[in-house]
Amino acid sequence: MIQSLLSYGMWVAVVLIIVGFVALVKGADWLVDGASSIAKRFGISDLVIGLTVVAFGTSMPEFVVNMVSIAQGATDLAITNILGSNIINTLVILGLTALVYPITSQKRSRDFDIPLSIIAGIAVFATVSIRSPFGEEGRGISRMGGIMLLILFVYFLYNTFRHAKDHPEEIQSDEVQSTKDMSVGKAIMLIVGGLAGLVVGGECIVQSAVHIATGVGVSEAVIGLTIVALGTSLPELATSVIAACKHNSDIALGNVIGSNIFNVFFILGTSAVIRPLPAYEGIELDAWVAAVGSILVWLFVKTNHERQIKRWGGAILLLYYAGYLTYRLLTV
Repeated sequence: MIQSLLSYGMWVAVVLIIVGFVALVKGADWLVDGASSIAKRFGISDLVIGLTVVAFGTSMPEFVVNMVSIAQGATDLAITNILGSNIINTLVILGLTALVYPITSQKRSRDFDIPLSIIAGIAVFATVSIRSPFGEEGRGISRMGGIMLLILFVYFLYNTFRHAKDHPEEIQSDEVQSTKDMSVGKAIMLIVGGLAGLVVGGECIVQSAVHIATGVGVSEAVIGLTIVALGTSLPELATSVIAACKHNSDIALGNVIGSNIFNVFFILGTSAVIRPLPAYEGIELDAWVAAVGSILVWLFVKTNHERQIKRWGGAILLLYYAGYLTYRLLTV
């Protein structure tokens, strides 16, 4: 059905990709609300729900886009969706948030989360160079590379749960509390509707992105790094800017860095295990840009007494992104 609609012209593809983003965002929200309500009825603590249902739910847009991309053979889109989202998260979202209000960091973010996000970018670069024992040929993220990323994800989850139990005051559970009075029927409807929205949204985005790339004569990688990555990062952008306006910018840093770690270790790792992801031209640059962005964030919060990303730091992040994007588009 989507393919038949795309035959009517490029403008239909643009409309469908917007519809897809709306369906993804709403679908993820509904799924989180419904699943959180069901989990609470089974006596699962807010801490566990926040670290599993809510955390996984916020990464569902990227996850669904990747699964659809793999199913349709658009592997370039699967990788660039993740790297592009991480680059936009770090450089654009944190940059804009810091301009609104300086971002204060927590000790865990400085000592564990941000360094791990640096490792995430380096890990993508490293996995491209690892020779797989499973018989895949050529450069790319092999199944062995995917397994390595998932092992790092398990370590991240273990460390996060252990820290959360020791420091429960740092856990934000507003999303969980808002679902406690929901009926079972409504929760099930939200879960079903959320899953449907995610599937439909993912299909619309991937097929429209491929159509746009073909129509304007650019690679799927460029579309993934820009349009698709920005769209799947919209929830983080809205949450972070609103938090900054309320002077709760430390929440923005935790959300963005946590999303980056989830994206690479869980989503990209799972994608590569399902189907090896061949390297595209420029993957090394994109991986290093993501890693350097996290390095800049770490330096910003480590080199002042307030442990903040100040407004000038936000401006540097945005300029860095502008320079990277300009170079990437000029070398298409």
